[in-house]
Amino acid sequence: MLTALQTLPIPLQTVLLLVASNVFMTFAWYGHLKNLATAPWYVAALVSWGIALFEYLLQVPANRIGHAQFNLGQLKILQEVITLSVFVPFAVFYMDQPLKWDYLWAGLCLVGAVFFIFRGA
Repeated sequence: MLTALQTLPIPLQTVLLLVASNVFMTFAWYGHLKNLATAPWYVAALVSWGIALFEYLLQVPANRIGHAQFNLGQLKILQEVITLSVFVPFAVFYMDQPLKWDYLWAGLCLVGAVFFIFRGA
């Protein structure tokens, strides 16, 4: 699979790795609120750290690969857009949170951030 990923364009490799990384990150940060609600906090922390390891195993290569094409600011804004894109479905479908207009407004702010960080690139 890794070889197949390497044949893709650098921006696509970066985005795919960051999306996968963000899925792990979101579960590490928030999944324990549902799955380990009755467990002691330190159990939730240890489980979250274990999940976060997989996040870092994807996120670090994503940023290293992406840095060949993007500058640091662009990588960060790309990360934030992906984070919101992963978080909203997670919150709504997995955590049973209501879909709010605030997600749309936050997304529009990120569209503005993308415009400013990528203009002239």
